Amino acid sequence: MDIRQLTYFIAIAEAGSFTKAAEKLHIAQPALSIAIKKFEQQLEMPLFHRSDRQIVLTHEGEVLIQHARLILQQVDDAKVAMAELKGLQKGEVRLGVPSMLGSYFFPDILMGFKSRYPNLKLTLVEAGTQSIRLMLLNGELDLGVIRSADLPDSLEAEPLLTSEMVAVVSPNHEFSRQSSVSFEQFFSQELVMFKQGYFHRDYIDHVCQAHQLKQHIAFETNLLPMILSIIRQEFAISALLEMVTRHEPGLAAVPFEQPVQLSLAIAWRKNGYLSIADRAFMEFIKEHQRHRRLHSA
Repeated sequence: MDIRQLTYFIAIAEAGSFTKAAEKLHIAQPALSIAIKKFEQQLEMPLFHRSDRQIVLTHEGEVLIQHARLILQQVDDAKVAMAELKGLQKGEVRLGVPSMLGSYFFPDILMGFKSRYPNLKLTLVEAGTQSIRLMLLNGELDLGVIRSADLPDSLEAEPLLTSEMVAVVSPNHEFSRQSSVSFEQFFSQELVMFKQGYFHRDYIDHVCQAHQLKQHIAFETNLLPMILSIIRQEFAISALLEMVTRHEPGLAAVPFEQPVQLSLAIAWRKNGYLSIADRAFMEFIKEHQRHRRLHSA
């Protein structure tokens, strides 16, 4: 078993076709078929169910692909580590962040980091925390922001921030004149919410189920400006992090009677390699947080 065989195997599994995989790998389709046939003979087991319409993994193939992806990711990590030791690359940080943090927490951090390290590349992916967690595990991201409570054993993390989730309404809404709002009151209203997979939506779904309440979701979108517009025009209300209302006019933040504090962490693969660029970014965030605490004290 070698790296080339595993690369071919994964390419076919992902493409669902020997022909498409061969095109992606830039090799002849007959050569690819022969290589995989020899691989199966070496393993003494079939890896694919072959048909005219589609190529799918056998049970043995499903088991192997989990190990194969991890092996290739570790090989890539080793290449990055060696390249950095030779000074062959400038470095890149691939970061996954939820929408609200991408809009209101990270801009200053990203601009400050880029100013300090102008030769490093920043790739920012906006997604829900469930998607971010999966991309971290698959090696598509180096770092990602997830809920501290959602940390699987295969990830490591450091605390990032704790923020309050509040009901967000128009200043003309009746809730804006209240000091707090109950979950029963909140769920009695028409709501505009992010789609499932985003940490605040997942938490609100959990609260709704725990209190045996029913949601009235009138709008569902991952576009934050759209959510804010709908709230301002009084078509619905939502639940967002309090930091949003500090930066956005025409909104009122109302705490829940049972305060909702969400703790977020920045995570990475436990067995993954954090590049020099990744480690520099982590240190920059810590420095930024220390400065924020000093100025707010």
